[in-house]
Amino acid sequence: MTKHDGLMEAADKTPDRNELSDLEIAQRIASGDRASFEVVMRQCNRQLFRVARAILKDDSEAEEALQEAYITAYVQISAFRGASKLSTWITRIVINESLGRMRKQQRRNVVIPFSEHHEDWHAKENTLADDKNPSPEDATLRAEIRALLEQKIDALPIAFRTVFMMRELEEMTVEETADCLGIPAATVRTRLFRARALLREALAREIDIATPDAFAFAGTRCDRIVSTVLNRLTAGDADS
Repeated sequence: MTKHDGLMEAADKTPDRNELSDLEIAQRIASGDRASFEVVMRQCNRQLFRVARAILKDDSEAEEALQEAYITAYVQISAFRGASKLSTWITRIVINESLGRMRKQQRRNVVIPFSEHHEDWHAKENTLADDKNPSPEDATLRAEIRALLEQKIDALPIAFRTVFMMRELEEMTVEETADCLGIPAATVRTRLFRARALLREALAREIDIATPDAFAFAGTRCDRIVSTVLNRLTAGDADS
């Protein structure tokens, strides 16, 4: 066997990223594999953005929170031990970053810790609609329904709003949601039931039509977040 043949055989045995466990991916990232980190960011971007926005109720704030959370995750990735999914581990970082930002925004208010022991969350209503339309014929109607849906979701107490976003829009399982938020599965079910009831009081049948389009995550936003994080990491290398 030639040296070239040996290299080819070794390359053939190199596992594809899809075949790696979350722990192996984390270990690659910890060793400086930013290509793997970019793949993770692109896979998680929409879900994590929606989680951040559910807490902060603002697109720009959610983007910034997500970027900061990614930087934190990259720096602390060696601490990941595989006890949960990598996406769950990063989601917790996003939640902590978002809650921290919310506390700074509301320094004059008392912010209750996010746990199953405190169900009564209060937030002022803030409306922000996206522009994704389903079809020319129904554009106006669907846009109005979607805007109303987003407004009513923003008006939900934060505990209900976050669970609704994770379960309904991102279709995370009860167990995944509970793991990310650090609450019992029964609490997730209770909060989701209450969130649905509150929304249906205002939206009735329209909720089932508009939910898939709510808080659209554009490709440009995904690219912008990934690019910003990678540029910051590169700048950090230069300063080291």
